[in-house]
Amino acid sequence: MATPNVFFDVEIDGAPIGRIVMQLSDKTPKTSENFRALCTGEFGFSFQGCPFHRIIPGFMIQGGDIVRGDGTDGKSIYGKTFDDENFELKHNEAGLLSMANVGPNTNASQFFITLGKADWLDGKHVVFGKVISGMEIVQALESFGSKDGEVKEDCRIALCGQL
Repeated sequence: MATPNVFFDVEIDGAPIGRIVMQLSDKTPKTSENFRALCTGEFGFSFQGCPFHRIIPGFMIQGGDIVRGDGTDGKSIYGKTFDDENFELKHNEAGLLSMANVGPNTNASQFFITLGKADWLDGKHVVFGKVISGMEIVQALESFGSKDGEVKEDCRIALCGQL
């Protein structure tokens, strides 16, 4: 994994809880560039204000629906969706960044952060980075999830960008 590093400043019910810093991988340059640009907002749309709409303790926290905010939509800097880049990186630990999708080659803006090993996702979701600082914030978000993914409080990205 290599640079660049991006960040989310996270809030719960409007109260800041801290920063998550993520390192994007050079093994997935197209996917990493999409995520980086969605953090900076340089294409006129970004993750800023976007909720974490699905949190399943022990599995993952999901966000990135920059269109509707409810997990039903999204868009990429390349258009509505873009193809799976590769499956070289595996879901083998907590803190990995991976693309959420609705099937092969349907990547847009939705992503998830793993809360543990999730190897059944290998070959189906593109891993493109990892949390390098703020895993305690990810774990705090985990506590607001449920088995069905419903989020108990308003958990969202207040600010995001590139470091």
